[in-house]
Amino acid sequence: MFAKFPPRLPEDDDAYAMLDRIVERAGGDGLERYEVSAYAKQGHTCAHNVNYWQFGDYLGLGAGAHSKLSFVHRVVRQVRFREPQRYMDQALAGAAVAQSADVAVAELPFEFMLNALRLKEGFALALFGERTGLATTAIQRGLQEAEERGLIARDLRKVWPTERGLDFLSDLQTMFLPNEK
Repeated sequence: MFAKFPPRLPEDDDAYAMLDRIVERAGGDGLERYEVSAYAKQGHTCAHNVNYWQFGDYLGLGAGAHSKLSFVHRVVRQVRFREPQRYMDQALAGAAVAQSADVAVAELPFEFMLNALRLKEGFALALFGERTGLATTAIQRGLQEAEERGLIARDLRKVWPTERGLDFLSDLQTMFLPNEK
C-alpha cells in the first residue's frame, strides 16, 4: 500500500519533534533506545535483531525467508522462494533457494556499517574483522570523516554513533559506501 499510496510525510521540524516525543515517552515508560528504531526494557532487547545489526549469520527457513551465511573467504546472502506452494515444491526437490549471491569484498565494509551503526552502543572494532575478514583500515577513512562531523565517537576498542549520528544515520552510513570520494 505504501508503494502505491505513499503517506504524506511531515515537515522536517515536525518529524524531529515527533522523534523527540517518542524518545521522551519511551524513556518515561522505562524503555531504552538500543537501536535507531527500537526500544526495550533493560535486558529485553531482541536477540535476533541484535545479531542482525552485528552482521551475524542467520538461516532463513520458509517461504520468502532470507539468510546471511559467512564462510572463511566469503559472505553469502540467500532468499527462499516467496510463494508458499512453490517454496514447498522446490524444498521437496532440494532446491528451495530462489536467489544466492556473494557479497563483494569491496561492499563488506558498507554492509557491516549499514547494520552496526544502527546500534546505540555501536560495535567493537574487533567484531568488524571477525565478521568481514577485513582489517579496520578498510573503514578508517569513513570513521575519520564521521568523527570529524560529530556522527560517531570512538576509543581504541569501540565505535558508536552519537545522538546526532542516530538522527542522521543515512548520512553516516553513506560514508562507508565503496568508491565514495
